[in-house]
Amino acid sequence: MSSIIEGTVEFKVPGLTEPCHTWYKVIGDLKNSSKSPLVILHGGPGACHEYLLPLTDLSPSIPLIFYDQIGNGRSTHLPDRAGDEAFWSIDLFKRELNNLIAHLGLREKPIDVYGHSWGGMLAAEWAATPSSANLRRLIISNSLASMDAWRIGITTLRRQLPEDVQEVLDRLEDKKDFDSPEYEAAVEVFYKRHLSLARPWPSEEVQAALNWIAKDATTYSTMYGPSELSITGSLRNWSCIPILRNIKVPTLLLNGREDEAQDVAMYPFFEHIEKVKWVTLENAAHFSHVDQREGYMQHLIAFLTA
Repeated sequence: MSSIIEGTVEFKVPGLTEPCHTWYKVIGDLKNSSKSPLVILHGGPGACHEYLLPLTDLSPSIPLIFYDQIGNGRSTHLPDRAGDEAFWSIDLFKRELNNLIAHLGLREKPIDVYGHSWGGMLAAEWAATPSSANLRRLIISNSLASMDAWRIGITTLRRQLPEDVQEVLDRLEDKKDFDSPEYEAAVEVFYKRHLSLARPWPSEEVQAALNWIAKDATTYSTMYGPSELSITGSLRNWSCIPILRNIKVPTLLLNGREDEAQDVAMYPFFEHIEKVKWVTLENAAHFSHVDQREGYMQHLIAFLTA
């Protein structure tokens, strides 16, 4: 039976009069385990940690650290900062990660980092900085190295949707009517093909992620956009390709064959990271850890314990 510790760490953010708090959960023994802990970075932005709880399959042999990023979940929410692109920067989330690592006493100890979707973007950005000196292994799952490459993949998948669904998406996006039931139903067609193939739909993990974003869309709408198919937020021109050469640790890439993170979005990681392995899971979409849970975990365990 693994020990479970939950807590919050104070996070001081420039420009805010009151400190924020980052909520975290540690499963396992950080002090006495012979295995490096795995720090888990959720996607969204704003999807929170709960949809990644299948990663508890890695416990008890590997200590796990889940946390909700600032603005989301059980951490401090800042709805008054909605639309403030300068505030919701990648640097903000890198500083938060460093703050959490320091709080847990892991700054000088080897750690592994896992990032899913937006979390993979953040993980890559962090891993390319001097702050990652204690990083042992990196996992980038169902993610993207540049938004331009992501758009290519998303556009291709969108053109494969039924024509009537495409018509609804095009018409309502032109009107900026992202909240209508008709638009949401059209997006769900895309989701059922490329977010998760698990049935019955939606799985509890998919529902958890969607619920958190619906509850507070501050980070998602500001950084990504009004919907998964309309990328207008601060990340719209983002790319980490120029800094990928700075990642020197062994890196595992994972995506699904039906993933919205198409190969075109993942390929720059493979091309520019020196020590890299790439696995694409069949019969899996963006939530590959749900769609092909057993096989997915086997890949993670093999990589982390090699």
